[in-house]
Amino acid sequence: MKLVNQYSLIQRLTKIAFAFLIIFSVSLSAQDATNGKKIFKTNCAACHKLDKKLVGPPLRNISEKRETKWLKSWIKDNNAFRKSGDALAKEVFEENNKMPMTAFPQLSDKDLDDVIAYLNEKKDKKKAAAAVVPQTKTVDPKVAEGKKLFKANCAACHKMEGKLVGPGLKGVTERREREWLHAWIKDNNAFRKSGDAIAKQVFEENNKMPMTAFPQLSESDIDALLAYFKVGDVKKVVANTTADVEEDVVESSSDWMSWVVIIIILFLLILAFRSKVTFLKIIAVIFLLLTGAYYLYDAMLAIGVDQGYEPLQPIAFSHKIHAGDNKIDCQYCHSSAKHSKVSGVPTANVCMNCHKSIGEVADDTRVGNLGKKELDLEIQKIYEATGWDSENFKYKDNYKTKPIEWVRVHNLPDFVYYNHSQHVTVAGLKCQTCHGAVEEMDELKQHAPLTMRWCLECHKKTDVNMDNKYYTQIHDELKKAGVNKATIADIGGRECGKCHY
Repeated sequence: MKLVNQYSLIQRLTKIAFAFLIIFSVSLSAQDATNGKKIFKTNCAACHKLDKKLVGPPLRNISEKRETKWLKSWIKDNNAFRKSGDALAKEVFEENNKMPMTAFPQLSDKDLDDVIAYLNEKKDKKKAAAAVVPQTKTVDPKVAEGKKLFKANCAACHKMEGKLVGPGLKGVTERREREWLHAWIKDNNAFRKSGDAIAKQVFEENNKMPMTAFPQLSESDIDALLAYFKVGDVKKVVANTTADVEEDVVESSSDWMSWVVIIIILFLLILAFRSKVTFLKIIAVIFLLLTGAYYLYDAMLAIGVDQGYEPLQPIAFSHKIHAGDNKIDCQYCHSSAKHSKVSGVPTANVCMNCHKSIGEVADDTRVGNLGKKELDLEIQKIYEATGWDSENFKYKDNYKTKPIEWVRVHNLPDFVYYNHSQHVTVAGLKCQTCHGAVEEMDELKQHAPLTMRWCLECHKKTDVNMDNKYYTQIHDELKKAGVNKATIADIGGRECGKCHY
């Protein structure tokens, strides 16, 4: 009877084990769109968007245009795939202006399935809590005209509220009479010399700062300016209506499936250890050892890989506003990148080239959870660091400057030699190649893994510009030898001494 019970237990365990294997295999093969989204953001988002062209074409529902098998081969190593003679691969390369695409040999078939699943997710419309709509109040047409004149003639020295070079102009019509303002704006120097006491007083109050005369402005133009000074900018208000905002919503069963698998594994392990069958106990121990070794190895590979690192900075500097909205070139701030090993951290004086005149942000500006009030205080931190007196428009005398302690984001090991000028000036690489779409980031984060494998993959796939003036002699020798095309790896880009010496 005891033997029968023992075999009955083994049969039950066997059935459970088979059930577990079926569920586990299904969970492994199931496409996980959530994981695909993570992989997309890590590897693809620097060059692709879902619904519009970035560097490469939009990728939503790409599997409707290409077969899955073809897509996997293309993503794994598009250069090798093209060189293999695939006609479609060559056609896609030509269609995209022969723009080289990074190969991703490190992605498994499961990773590729997950990415494709994410690209196939349908868009969903999510209701926003509130929509910004223009104020419906009727505005005098002269105010809009006055605003244009203000931007064209006055904005270099005046703001509507707060001092710039000259005083703030909102409400000036309540402090001065219309005729006086007309005479002052037309030719303030002649008006002051005529003996007007208020004109002299205003000149003295503003540190005897000369003001441009505007004889070209007509009486109507000045009236339009005064109308704008009286009303100011029409504020935007938040209405309690909703607007449709398209947002990618990815729903996946991966979370609960993972928990189901874990629970089943734990249940089987408990049964195995409670069983009197020695073979099951041995299998359970081997399973635990192999699982532990796998996760330990995976954890060791991640040591020193800080991909996604996004530290909080001492000032809420937004690359999206500066490099994206205002199109400031990366090398304006990181000027060392084109002629030095390091890209350099800009000093606060570089910031002040613009922020002498920009003491506040626009009303609707946002960086994360920060609005106008908080962001204006962030600009004040630059003034505090440099000793800038925004009221008198000059640096404070004998002020001890305070360096801004920016937190470093990208940091290679000491035994690795990397030269920015070699890549930026000589190779002509864009900053986004390694740093991702910086112009879309508020807080900067590490886009790429910056591992040796990642660097070597780039060297393997990047073709050498054979007309590069920096290596004329080397390239001439290659051409004499009949080599008209080569990658970085072909000419020594994989040698240890290039980066470790």
